[in-house]
Amino acid sequence: MSVSNTERVRLFYSRFSGTDHVLVVINADPDAIGSAMAVKRLLWKKAASVTLSNINVIDRPDNLAMVRLLGVKLVHIDTIDVSRYTRVVMVDSQPDHNERLAGITADVIIDHHPVAVKSTASYADIRPDYGATSTMLIEYLKAARIKPSRKLATGLYLGIKTDTSNFERHATPEDVRAFQYIFRYVNVHLARRIEQAEIKPEFLAYFSKALNRKVMRRKKAFIHLGRVVNPDVCVLVADFFMRVSSVQWSIVSGVYDDRLIVILRNDGIRRDAGQAAKKAFEQMGSAGGHRSMARAEIPIGAVYKEVKKKEEKEIARWVIRKLK
Repeated sequence: MSVSNTERVRLFYSRFSGTDHVLVVINADPDAIGSAMAVKRLLWKKAASVTLSNINVIDRPDNLAMVRLLGVKLVHIDTIDVSRYTRVVMVDSQPDHNERLAGITADVIIDHHPVAVKSTASYADIRPDYGATSTMLIEYLKAARIKPSRKLATGLYLGIKTDTSNFERHATPEDVRAFQYIFRYVNVHLARRIEQAEIKPEFLAYFSKALNRKVMRRKKAFIHLGRVVNPDVCVLVADFFMRVSSVQWSIVSGVYDDRLIVILRNDGIRRDAGQAAKKAFEQMGSAGGHRSMARAEIPIGAVYKEVKKKEEKEIARWVIRKLK
């Protein structure tokens, strides 16, 4: 039985009281940031306090610009005592998506990624058919009769644009309607500044390394970057190679914080990237995503057990074998 957005808002609000101190946990990217902003607005005057917390290190230029220009106050999860909060909301993620999320008990989950493990949250709104979690939160705002501010609207606008890749990836009529609605409130000039954020000079070395290390296998570009200063470097390189006409898949890996990060991108026409990531890596770590974009994180110790030598070339060959 379908649930109306009005009923979803009612169920959402029923989980909170005016004395609650709420922690909103995200793996920060544009969709997660915009969605978290919306949750905070929904809970304005409905809870005693709302804290937005990121589990990842934010280093991508566009994400940094989004946080700075939209005035989003984020506190890294490592500096927080989760037990001090009476309610936890997980947005644009689920506990099995990341080992840092696995240790957090969420009371509320709002997400558009496929369900891998059934949630224990008292309220879970998970809609894998949607192109972005921001679309879902726009529906919540509309049902709650809340007019978004310019900055909130801009955050949600960027969330939809990013996760649907400007509607080139999976998107639904709901995503289109939400985009049309939110656009009237967007600060387009601010959004353009965020989207055109400059790449850090120290990231350029990784593009040079990627060009030298690229291995092509049946229109799949495999690149292992070795140790990286931030996992977002892998995302930037993977997105870059999808702009090459001969590339249908871009698979970029790197080692960060004793984990092997593997980013998958494809043209969305052939195999499902999320399913490919899960099939290759789910038994060793966290893995999943959408048809055209996915991610896996594997403890590097588990990888070392499967390779002959603890060398970058061996790891690169291992990734190719897993995904060829």
